[in-house]
Amino acid sequence: METPDMKPDDPAAEPKPCACQGGAVPPEAEKSTRRELMLKVGIGLNVVAGAMIGLPLIGYALSSFVQKMPLAWITLGALEKFPVGTTRLASYPNPNSRPWDGDTAMIPCWVRHFEENGEQRFQVFAINCAHLGCPVRWFEESQLFLCPCHGGAYYADGSYAAGPPPRGLYEYEYKVENNELLIKGGVLPTLADTNV
Repeated sequence: METPDMKPDDPAAEPKPCACQGGAVPPEAEKSTRRELMLKVGIGLNVVAGAMIGLPLIGYALSSFVQKMPLAWITLGALEKFPVGTTRLASYPNPNSRPWDGDTAMIPCWVRHFEENGEQRFQVFAINCAHLGCPVRWFEESQLFLCPCHGGAYYADGSYAAGPPPRGLYEYEYKVENNELLIKGGVLPTLADTNV
């Protein structure tokens, strides 16, 4: 039975085919679905890229509120270990180490003991080259610190001699107390910590 407002020839009265019933999906619906998918993928990629750029910047901005690791006076041993006129390799335990750090908790450094104007003095150098951080070695014969990575060279007093390093070796602050040599450790020395 027909109702008065429905006419048999009215196209709005006929049901449209549906993909779930085996009918064909109109091309307009397929295009809009693909377009929506690509839009969502594009938005998702932009969110990921924004997070990759934004998170380090936020971390840098908030790093000033983070408590810095405290520096501590750490002993390198008795003065007898470092005779006058020698440069010796020493090591000290990192005060911020964890039990699982193992051997890496020991930080090496070079200790130079010399006399100047009748006064005994020390220089304690970080083992790292000022170029890219490779460990430097002391050569007694040539009285030079040499870097095996890129050929950097330093004089006995740690100053720049040759090669790519932009400056001399980094030095630790030190003091002598109770016949022991102590350095201020906790972080490796850098330009921010030196008087250069």
